[in-house]
Amino acid sequence: MTERGPETSDADTIYVFAVCRDPDPTDVVGLTGVSDDSAVSTLSLGTLTAIVQTVRAADFTDEAWQARLSDQRELERYARAHHDVVSAVAARCPTVPLPMATLYHGERRVREALGEEADRFRAALRRIAHHAEWGVKVYAPPSTRDGRDARDGRDEREGRSDRLERDRRDDPHDPERALARQVASADRTRPAPGAGLAYLNRKRGAQERRERGQNEALRIAEAVDAEVGGLAKASRRLRPQSQAAGERRVQVLNATYLVAEHRAEELARLTRTLRERTGARIELSGPWVPYSFVGEV
Repeated sequence: MTERGPETSDADTIYVFAVCRDPDPTDVVGLTGVSDDSAVSTLSLGTLTAIVQTVRAADFTDEAWQARLSDQRELERYARAHHDVVSAVAARCPTVPLPMATLYHGERRVREALGEEADRFRAALRRIAHHAEWGVKVYAPPSTRDGRDARDGRDEREGRSDRLERDRRDDPHDPERALARQVASADRTRPAPGAGLAYLNRKRGAQERRERGQNEALRIAEAVDAEVGGLAKASRRLRPQSQAAGERRVQVLNATYLVAEHRAEELARLTRTLRERTGARIELSGPWVPYSFVGEV
């Protein structure tokens, strides 16, 4: 939908934030939008309405926009400004958000381009009316047994080192005792019969415990998704997010759900119940503008 090009610095273009149904024009009063040069306003599309702002075309040329994408702070500022407008309107009426930096060369082009997609906008508005998007994340608990195995091995090695150190401190000038200490030390450091097999069994047991823990975490994730999905109108599974360095927990579910506004408290209660029942860490976030459920518009 975006029309961007090498416009001159004195040209203007229309930035479109969203398409909605029956907004009150006062809903956008006071919104800053992405530019200080003009106010956010509404533009009639017949039975639909676009939320727009006139901006300097030179600020949104391909070159200018690519430079902005490489500046994390500037990009975050624009993304926040775009989202603030969408959220303010969505709080008052069903709203389909458009991608950031959706631009057209004048109001006529806005009406033509968005008018061609009117049926899809209406379908999306019917789907999300009086609904909000909620996120649910489930994390597998860290394996405590692995930590115990590592500590046990470390304690055993440290204990052996302490014994050897005590032997070295006991009368080092007595040749007979020194020889006896060397023999005793060799006996203590020599692996006991079957030690290698015991080590392999411990490693195998640790691996089996990890696999059981992972399978149980995945089972919990599927159960949570099924129960929350049963309450929602629609759902989407997202790719699990990578965890920060040193973070031991593993994300096994990252999903988003379209939930009716009147069922928000029911969703919160269900999440609490699932936490208590499964013992898993379950994070609930929202409500959000239903970006994930408006389709490709």
